[in-house]
Amino acid sequence: MSVFDRFNLAGKRLFITGGSRGLGREMALAIAEAGADVVLTGRDAESLESTAAEIRGLGREAVALTGDIGNPSECEAVCRMVLAEHGPINILINNVGGRLVNVPVEEQTLEDWQRIMDLNVTSTFLCTKLIGGDMVRRGKGGRVINTASMSGMIANRGIGGRSYETAKAAVIQFTRATAADWAPHGVTVNAICPGGFMTAPNQRWSKENPEVITEFAKAIPMGKFGEPEDLGPLAVYLASDASRYMTGASLVIDGGYTLW
Repeated sequence: MSVFDRFNLAGKRLFITGGSRGLGREMALAIAEAGADVVLTGRDAESLESTAAEIRGLGREAVALTGDIGNPSECEAVCRMVLAEHGPINILINNVGGRLVNVPVEEQTLEDWQRIMDLNVTSTFLCTKLIGGDMVRRGKGGRVINTASMSGMIANRGIGGRSYETAKAAVIQFTRATAADWAPHGVTVNAICPGGFMTAPNQRWSKENPEVITEFAKAIPMGKFGEPEDLGPLAVYLASDASRYMTGASLVIDGGYTLW
């Protein structure tokens, strides 16, 4: 087997949350290009179907499911439907998440705090429990990839909404703990920790808070934000046999931002 063969995902099936746009879209497309079929979910039916059509254009099967993964009951219902109608799932990417609020801790409401926790942490727990748990029970291994953030390791400057940093730190630790539990079953659990990428939310931030974005870019040793497609190859690596001996890792991809 050549080294390139170890990245081949033919015969595998991916379930990705938040897979229609931004980083999720690029990871879904990259994994499909490597040979996997894809089940993707998100809240916007139009963008979901657009990404699904791109995946089908690569010769892979694609199923688009509209759902709010940040709502715990809806998240659980979607996961159970995926297992019942579109399984087995070999690769899970928990990509749904976001900061959403920019307020100081002393002004954030409990309702907003819980909303951010559900979006970033509870969704990761539920999908991992149900989809990843099915991998454990099948006994044939699997891959769980959590989209965390460098913000789970640092406090970002000049921005509020510290519920996001807290949630992503929880995702990183949940990744480590679950990886330890599931390693004997051949199910690896790893996290990707992106830095600044010009996704749609950050494009909005750049218009609303241009000074924050400008200062952020100055603090990146590489001098610029990442492009969403930069995450695709890393996702393929973590989804494939090439990473079979890596579990519990949190891989930072941030242009060097956290070096300083």
